[in-house]
Amino acid sequence: MHLQQLTDSELRVLGCLIEKRWTTPDQYPLSINALRLACNQSTNRDPVTRYTEDQIFQAGQRLSKYGLARLASGHSSRATKYRHLAEEGLALDRDQLALLCVLLLRGPQTPGELKQRSERLVASELSLADVERVLAGLTDRGYVTDLGRRPGQKEDRWAQLLGGEVQLPDPVAPVATRVDERPPFEHSVPDQYRPAPPPAATAQQVSALEQRVVALEADLTELRSQLADLLS
Repeated sequence: MHLQQLTDSELRVLGCLIEKRWTTPDQYPLSINALRLACNQSTNRDPVTRYTEDQIFQAGQRLSKYGLARLASGHSSRATKYRHLAEEGLALDRDQLALLCVLLLRGPQTPGELKQRSERLVASELSLADVERVLAGLTDRGYVTDLGRRPGQKEDRWAQLLGGEVQLPDPVAPVATRVDERPPFEHSVPDQYRPAPPPAATAQQVSALEQRVVALEADLTELRSQLADLLS
């Protein structure tokens, strides 16, 4: 298995297993339901997903085949649980694994963002120079790549490569319209008499609404699970 063959769901499950091992050790290893909630949570995730329990289970099974996870259900446990084997499978130390985890869960980021978002995961506080040193080591191993800077940003962005090369959107150049190429209607009606276009929702508003819907669905599913446990 080549690491570049990992799917989006496998990357998300692996990232959640790494994260929750250090942030919620009392709940680790994770059950399928706990993994689903972790994968689909609306905070600290980009993009926000809506994976089903079956998708989570299938991803966990494939990660087990690749040597990156394994079943960890006890003899007395009725729930299927998973733990990750990323240290052994990828041969990484904790700081390297922490930065890789944040990239798996939140997409391309700058060293400054990685420093802030990995504070709960690293062995001890990392300086910006430490983050850049760890990224350099991950780059040498072929696990991350430098995407360069976005317009207006001072830092390069870094992305993980466990799912293959990162596809960046091509910049779209604005198309200039000559006056004599406009439709005849635009010549015949003065600007002040043209109806104003309806306001369109911004991408940020749409994204915020989608995240709220995903969060509400996750809460509803959790409540149903708790109710089922009470009834049983």
